[in-house]
Formats: sequence, structure tokens, C-alpha cells
Amino acid sequence: MDIRGFCQCWKWQVVCSFLLCSWGWVSGQLRYSIVEESEPGTLVGNVAQDLGIRRAEISQRRIHLRSEKYQKYFSVNPANGGLVVKDRIDRESLCGSSPSCLLQIEVVAENPVELYSLEIEILDINDNSPTFSSNDHIIEITELLTSPGAWFALEIAEDLDIGVNGVSQYTLNTNPYFSLSVKSRKDGTLIPQLILEKVLDREEKQEHNLILTAIDGGEPARSGTCRITIVVLDINDNPPVFNQSVYKISIRENLPLRTVILTLNATDQDDGANAEIDYSYDGHTSKSARQLFALNENTGEIYMDGLVDYEEQSFYELSIKALDKGFPKLQGKCIVQVEIEDINDNPPEITFSSVTNNIPENAPSGAVVGFINVKDEDSGKNGEIKLDLSPNVPFRIRSHQNRYALVTDGNLDREETPQYTIELTAGDLGSPPLYSKTSVTLSVSDINDNAPLFTQSTYNAFIKENTDPGTLLCTVSATDLDEGVNSDLVYSIVESQIDGSSVSSYVYIHSSDGNIYAQRSFDYEQIQVLHITIKVEDSGSPHLSSTVPVFIFILDTNDNPPSLLYPEHSEDLIVQEKIPKSTSAGYLVTKLSAVDLDSGHNAWLVFTLVDPINYSSFQVSKHTGEVRTVRGLQESENMEQQLVISISDQGNPPLSTTVTVLVSIADEVIVERPKSGDFLTNSKPPSDMTLYLIISLVAISLVSLVTFMILLVRCLRKDTYDYSSSCCFLGGSQSKAYTDQYQPALYLNTDGTLKYMEVRMVPPGSQGQSYQTNLPPAPELQDFSIVQPLQYPQLQDVYQEASSEGDSLNDPNNVSHNVKV
Repeated sequence: MDIRGFCQCWKWQVVCSFLLCSWGWVSGQLRYSIVEESEPGTLVGNVAQDLGIRRAEISQRRIHLRSEKYQKYFSVNPANGGLVVKDRIDRESLCGSSPSCLLQIEVVAENPVELYSLEIEILDINDNSPTFSSNDHIIEITELLTSPGAWFALEIAEDLDIGVNGVSQYTLNTNPYFSLSVKSRKDGTLIPQLILEKVLDREEKQEHNLILTAIDGGEPARSGTCRITIVVLDINDNPPVFNQSVYKISIRENLPLRTVILTLNATDQDDGANAEIDYSYDGHTSKSARQLFALNENTGEIYMDGLVDYEEQSFYELSIKALDKGFPKLQGKCIVQVEIEDINDNPPEITFSSVTNNIPENAPSGAVVGFINVKDEDSGKNGEIKLDLSPNVPFRIRSHQNRYALVTDGNLDREETPQYTIELTAGDLGSPPLYSKTSVTLSVSDINDNAPLFTQSTYNAFIKENTDPGTLLCTVSATDLDEGVNSDLVYSIVESQIDGSSVSSYVYIHSSDGNIYAQRSFDYEQIQVLHITIKVEDSGSPHLSSTVPVFIFILDTNDNPPSLLYPEHSEDLIVQEKIPKSTSAGYLVTKLSAVDLDSGHNAWLVFTLVDPINYSSFQVSKHTGEVRTVRGLQESENMEQQLVISISDQGNPPLSTTVTVLVSIADEVIVERPKSGDFLTNSKPPSDMTLYLIISLVAISLVSLVTFMILLVRCLRKDTYDYSSSCCFLGGSQSKAYTDQYQPALYLNTDGTLKYMEVRMVPPGSQGQSYQTNLPPAPELQDFSIVQPLQYPQLQDVYQEASSEGDSLNDPNNVSHNVKV
């Protein structure tokens, strides 16, 4: 239907107009008309089309009625936006006898939220017939004394319909003595009156029977009848007379019951019974007025018999007659007009309708949360309203033309306040003012605005080498202040490389519980510390995450037996030595040098002579491995002695290696000093280790040379100091600063049976690269091994605590030397 058009038929008609308002949300006005008793499903009008909403957007806009009071009678078709009748509509039950029946309905369209006002006028149809309060009406008329032209009030008929469907005419059956006169009252009500046309003669006819018919103006017309009986009486020639024909009074609504509002006064010039007066309502007084205003038939007092409400009806007209007790009875009439004055007896009514059940915590300031409807049935100042909001909440009220919306007025944080209870207070401007309150509970929905946090800043795990794969290393735990899917956490390992292999080949983490498991068996001799980074990520959108370092310390176990380094030996660990026959006590036969790849107690070596009773001429130093004679050799002793020596570590359980030393006794032994070339040729350790040592020593020399050159150049560039103070080798504060930055150092230490020489060129306090050289005590041969330093110097304290089974202890028989260059 075109919004500017007008359509009318017998079943329904629609008249609509639309107004737009440039406020915070779109506001409009639509008006439709429909007749009562329309069939369910009858189209009232296409709301979506009249609002200018395109047909493709109708389902998305979710148009619906906001007024719960009238949702019983109307509904909006979500498919096409048509407003249709939902249930039977009875205009008389909705609006009574009011001449206008307008239903105020509000329509809400979403995406974006828009509110429209809708007026539906319920048109009357002729579905009610006129009725009289009494089907029989008796009128007594005195004979002879009642002249032609005299009129008698008749009961008016009431029709629940209005307008043309109300009572439009009265008719009276044909009678030579009476005729019907119909007058129109100020409010349009027709007043039937019976007119006497001829003088009545009781002796001729004592009773006349008439039929009064009330006809409405509907199509088709409906009617109702009342039987009128005229009783002809003998003479009582003076009717009662009121001192006023019209009384006008004003009263306040809600007066207490039994309150007298007016006392009528009527007089009769007759005497005796003909002068005694009874007061009563005539047929022109409505039934509702009779229920509210009681009339004392003897005194003429009108008093309150019910509570009048200005909001229901503000004006009443009472038609009262005074009837004497003569024969025949004569009557007088008057009109009492009652104006009702409004008082402040209705508090405001607050209705809140929410746009959404949950408010996202990232809702912008000014976002509409819901609509507030405040209504006061009073009028004037008594109906003017002031709406207030509870303090200290991030919301405010936005108003426009007596419409209110609750909007956000600040940042929402679900983690701080997940729910708000807002108290709305509405007060009118009456005296005294009346207030009403209502509480609105609003829930804040979560968004993913908090990254998960680990419960610790770092995690340490300890595992012994050679542990089976799948062993639980440790558990990391994180928390997220968000809720729901935003707090569902997933753990993972940040990809990195360890010795050229992916970190995932070493460890595995369970994505849901944070348990970290070993993927392989670890070897302490290959790696001592694993540094991995764990990432935790929530399931919100977008994902938020955080990381934490995890250090996994590999603890040494005694899994390597000692191995013999010196002297030269066969694959069967057989060593051959020669000693002169003239050997005295304490002669050094040989020195066994061995190494254990383990560390700590597991690498402490002890040398013992197996079956020392049979070989009482020799002894082995427990800690140095030196084999010496106990006494001088005798002529009777065998020329070849076989010594079995056990080299064992201090692990639990201990591991050992057995070496057989064949000692040949000769008359004279020539000791050959090997040359450096022989050493390199005969050295037992692998050639690769020797090559590594040579490369390392060359690299150290180059680094030292470059460092000295840099220091020298930097010293020479200082113009403010003389040569003696700028030279780094001659001391001074400036020289000390440079040497503090770079310090080359050579360390010679002993640990058990091995000697360690360490050369470093690093800044003070840093770990740097260190190269360790193992020297046997024998001056004849030298063996070398290169040991890679611990890669995480900041974790040495933790590591030493975990492997504190003697790492820091030195053998008391060894001598340590520390030389710095």
C-alpha cells in the first residue's frame, strides 16, 4: 500500500502518515484504521513498505511489536512486514463508549535499532442493538387537568456502538392521544418525549398501551423496544418544582464514600399527600452514574457511593425527578452537572524493554541498551514526569519528546563488573509528588581482551639421562581472566632448533593440560640443558597468547666406564713397560691416565691393584694412577711381572675397567724422549680431536692478536693522555678500563687424574668460549681433549645444585696452578 494513499472497503480501511525525526534513533508515526470484529489474518497495513524498508531487508530488520498490551490482537509478518489481525477485536471492550478508539503501538526494527510509533484506529461496526434499561415503563397522567401539549419523559435507549451505529431515531406506534417528540442533547444524545395530543378521560379509557422503538443508524439497522403503559389518574394539579433547573458542581476525584456533594430542594404547592415528594433518577441518567452517585429519595441528598476517577471520566450529568404522592402523582425535573477535578493519585508507570539480553564489554559509548516507557495517567503538572538513574553506573538516559532510551556512558569491563543492577526512578510534578521505581538487570558479555598468563615466570625441569621416551618432565599452567571459549587454553612449543634438530623431536606438550613429555632418551654427555619456549593461546577471536621459558636440565648417570688414555696399550688393554734390574724403592714404573665421560662422582677415578699379595713388589697410587716399586728387585724374582690394575669410578653402581701392565725386568733400560712429531704420530686419542685442538689454539692466538691491536689503536687515539698513560700495557686507570673489558686468561687446574688448561679472551663476568686441555703428569707424552663449555652461564647455580654430588670437589692429592697472561 502506498503510504500516501487511502484505501477503504467494507472490511477494513487504512490511513497512515509517516513523520521522521532527526534524533539519535529513527522515530516515526504511522496510522492505520481497521473495523472491529475483523477476521484473524486480516491485513491492517504493510509496516515495512510504509516505513520505506526494502523487501530484501525485511527479514534482517526483524520488525516486531514492542507493546505487549496489544500483541494479543496484532502481529507483524516477519516475511513481508505486514501488520495483520491476530485475534478478535471488540471495540466496546477496548474503548467503551468513547467516540474515538486509538491504540498506541510501538514497532521496533533492528539492525540498526529504530523505533516507530503506530496508531491503529478501531472503527465501529453495528454489532449491538439499542436496549432499554426496562422493558416496561408506566406513566400516570391525571385526567382533565393535563392539557394537550404536555410532555412526559421517556427512558432513553443505550447502544454500545457509537456514531452512526448508535441510536439515531425513536418511533411510537400510532395512537390518537399521544405523539413522540425527540430532542438532541448537547452531547448528541437523543431524548424521546411523549406528547399528549388530546385530553384524557379516565371514564372513557383508563389505560393506554404504547410501543417505543429505538433504531440505530447502522447498515443494516438494529432496533430495541420498550412497552409504555399510560395510566389515567384522577386530579393532582400541582407538580413539584426544583429551585434550579440545572445544578453545576465540581468535585475532586477519589472523594471518600458517603460524602454528600449536593442537597436538592423541590417544593409542591399542594397539601397533604399530594405535597410529599420522593426524589429519584429518571431514565436519562446512565447506569454508571447511578452506581457512583447515590440519591436519598426522602431528603434529596446526593452522596458518593463509589470512587470517581478523573482518568476514566471527567464529566457526569444526572437527570433527577421529584415525584409527589398525590393522585395522580406529579413530577418535577432538574439536571445536575458534575465536573471531576484531577488530583495526583497515579504514580508514573515505568516499562523497560531491552534491545539485547547481553551487552558486549566493548560496546561504544552511546550504544542503545533498551527503551524506557514512562506513563502517568494524571493530567497537567500531575502528569509531567522526571526520570532519574541510579548513580555510579556507566549508563545514562537519553530523552526526546517524552521518549527515553538507556545508553552506555563509559567503558564496560566484564572482568571487573559482569552484571549491573540499575534502578530507574520516575517522579511526577504533582503536589505531593508520586514516585515509582523499577530495577533493570543488565549482563555484560565477554570479549577476548585478556591474554592468558603463566603462573610462573620460568619453569625448571630435571630428568636423568637415558630415561625412557614419554616421561613427564614438568607441567606448565596458565590462567585467563576471560570466560567461555575466550578462556579455553591451548599449549604448544615455539618451534626452534637444537643442535640442528627441531625442538619437537626432543619434547612434546599436551595441548590441553600443559604436561611436557620427553620425546627421546637424553644423553648427558651430548647435551646438558634444553632451553624451550612454551606458548599458550586462548580460543577467542582474535587469539591472544603469551610465552614462558622452560629449562630442562639433564642429570648425569653412571653410564660410561673409565677409558685408558695413557700409556699406549693394545685393544685388550695390555701395557708393556720395562724397568732396570737395579730399580730401588719408589721407582716410577708407569703412570696410568684415564678419563670417564661422566661427571661429578661418576667421573672420579680410583686405581687399585688386583691381587696385591702376589705382586708385593709394586703398588698403585689410588688417585694418581702411578705404578711404583715398593722395594728393590731381587735376583730371585721373575724377569716378567704381570700387574692387573682396576680403574673404577665412584658412581652408583660403580663401573670399572681392568688394565694389564706387563713389567719386564732388564739389566739396563734406555729412556727415549719422544719428539713432537712422535707425539703427534703415537698419540692414542683420535686424530680429529688433535685437529680440533690445533684449530682452537690458532683461533685463540688470532683473537688475542686482534684484541691487542684494537686496544692499542684505541689507546693511541686518546689525545688527552701521553704515551705512558695511553699505553694499555703500562697500567693506569685508562689502561685498567680497557683490560677490564677484554682479559685474556690461561688456567691450569687439576681435577682427579686429569689436568686442565683453559685459555679465555672474554669480557669480565661473561662465559664466552673456553677450551680445556687435559695433560697427563708424565713429561714424556701429552694427551689433549677439547670440552665445550656450559651454554647457559646464568643457570649454572641451578645446574650445580641439581648435580651437587661432588662436582665442585677436587682431589686433595692433585696440585692446582692458576696462571693469567
